[in-house]
Amino acid sequence: MDHTNYTWTPTFILTGFTTTRTLQPLAFLGTLCIYVLTLAGNLFIIILVKTDSGLSTPMYFFISVLSFLELWYVSTTVPTLLHTLLHGRSPIPSAACFLQLYVFHSLGMTECYLLGVMALDPYLAICRPLHYHALMSRQVQLCLAGSTWVAGFSAALVPAGLTASLPFCLKDVDHYFCDLAPLMKLACVDTSWHAQVYISVIGMINTCNLALILGLYGGIVKAVLKLPSAASRAKAFSTCSSHIIVVTLFFGSAFIVYVGPAEIQAEGRDKLIALVYTFLTPFLNPIIYTLRNKEVKEAVKRVTQRIRAVLNRL
Repeated sequence: MDHTNYTWTPTFILTGFTTTRTLQPLAFLGTLCIYVLTLAGNLFIIILVKTDSGLSTPMYFFISVLSFLELWYVSTTVPTLLHTLLHGRSPIPSAACFLQLYVFHSLGMTECYLLGVMALDPYLAICRPLHYHALMSRQVQLCLAGSTWVAGFSAALVPAGLTASLPFCLKDVDHYFCDLAPLMKLACVDTSWHAQVYISVIGMINTCNLALILGLYGGIVKAVLKLPSAASRAKAFSTCSSHIIVVTLFFGSAFIVYVGPAEIQAEGRDKLIALVYTFLTPFLNPIIYTLRNKEVKEAVKRVTQRIRAVLNRL
């Protein structure tokens, strides 16, 4: 189809959530508070891992990388969410919309790869304990972490590039940020082929990483069940519980929105489900990884003691 007859859309309109005037300020303040707590919690983990030598292990290195990623991930969508909650329908320049689309999916796919890498660490620690330190050296950690970012930002070029090349006849984006399905609804052409490409790319990346995680945890379970005592088995499983919760939240909600039935988008439930992986998961990650974690509690005590010692000398 000839696209020359269609005019360039300079601005889209984010419709956001439909709220009453009474609930609007409460929704805004609640979202703002959770956003600030999310930033503070993830910054706390990054600083703590960086400053305390007791947390200088591969597991906490990858957790700090995840927290760094979550800072950018949540900041890609929440500012526009806050704007729509405060002002209602919000205009966004097309260039900014497509940039948000690309960065959001880049960070999402990076997290997808990173969660796969984070499953590799306990697998090597439990199943290859004698070779663990050699296999998970600092150089390997940096290489694995860097590879997740390169892979994520490279893979997102496909859906973002195809979407940006579409001709658009409508402006109202039925979402609180620029995402694939809401933007495709505004196109002047048939986007069924584009949808198949998106599902193939995003679905393949999610499925492959989830299959990797399940395979690694299958090996972990097999190795743990061979341990002699119940206490050692419980300790081994407890080290994986936090990661399993995050994986369930992230992959479960992502599969529902991007690979799930079309009725979800049609009924607008995709916006609510999107809140799980764009907003709720980044907020819960610091809590999940630090709650009832003795190593983190001990690290907090050590850092607090050092701060007090410095203040006493002043």
